Amino acid sequence: MAGATFLSAPALLGLPSSSSSPARGRHAQIQVCCRVTPEGSEAGQPLRFHRRDLIGGCLGAAVGLEIIEGSTRFTGEAAAADLIERRQRSEFQSSIKGTLTAAIEAKPELVSSLLTLALNDAMTYDKATKSGGPNGSIRLSAEISRPENSGLSAALDLLVETKKEIDSYSKGGPISFADLIQIAAQQALKKTFLDEAIAKAGGNVDKGRTLYSAYGSSGQWGFFDKIFGRDDAQEPDPEGRVPEWGSASVQEMKDKFIAVGLGPRQVAVMSAFFGPDQAATEAKLIVDPDCRPWVEKYQRSRETVSRTDYEVDLITTLTKLSYLGQKINYEAYTYPKQKINFGNLKL
Repeated sequence: MAGATFLSAPALLGLPSSSSSPARGRHAQIQVCCRVTPEGSEAGQPLRFHRRDLIGGCLGAAVGLEIIEGSTRFTGEAAAADLIERRQRSEFQSSIKGTLTAAIEAKPELVSSLLTLALNDAMTYDKATKSGGPNGSIRLSAEISRPENSGLSAALDLLVETKKEIDSYSKGGPISFADLIQIAAQQALKKTFLDEAIAKAGGNVDKGRTLYSAYGSSGQWGFFDKIFGRDDAQEPDPEGRVPEWGSASVQEMKDKFIAVGLGPRQVAVMSAFFGPDQAATEAKLIVDPDCRPWVEKYQRSRETVSRTDYEVDLITTLTKLSYLGQKINYEAYTYPKQKINFGNLKL
């Protein structure tokens, strides 16, 4: 009996591709090869093809080609849709940052509270149960009223009002508090970085902005910006997971950071997040032998023009905290694009 093998997909076989010859009809022209294998035939006897072999081979080749073509078309459409969604999210995120920057500029006294708000929302994460984290639960009255969150209500109120404005122009649904709180901390932190650059430029705003653009850490936020699509928790996180930073011992602070997968280095770089008096916090931390080398390292870095070590490590730490235990919806805030009916256009 003779076997028939049908080969297709020119690109895979080294045959001329359909681009070298014009396509006919809906499909590109396909070259099919038939190879005969005289299995079990006796010498001198003619080779015979069975109808089922030919039909089965042709059908398999046709189905395979249809799948390849359909898959390629689908992949192209999916890639285009993905680009559109990424652009939608990027544009929305840029608008959010602009709104937050204006709100923070109007109330600069809340910068420190915005940083602590983001930290405390994230620090409810429990590694053992994979619960808590930056899920926006700190907005709930049962949580914001806890002792460790004392003095943060004004920062939360600012975000509540800002959220109303953001939601009014969002095309892909309301922003979650979980996202808003972390992005607000990002913008508050950027303000402190820019303010330091302006101070180093002798108070000249334009020169300070140029200095920050040239030497600052503005290009280090890429991964943070991708973490966009956190869901809001509907219940407060369990009590007792976040220390009162102002009265906590350095050991308690280290223990909490270690519990979420960080350590003394991150405690030292996050000194601005523990309260309004960063100098007082560092004076407490520098006594600890584990924190001391890191505190000194970041203090030296802040004296330099670029402040690279301090700012980059701080951005990295905030980024890690900002997604502890969270499942990110990378399609959040996207929306269907309006289709244009070209038939109604008048030329």
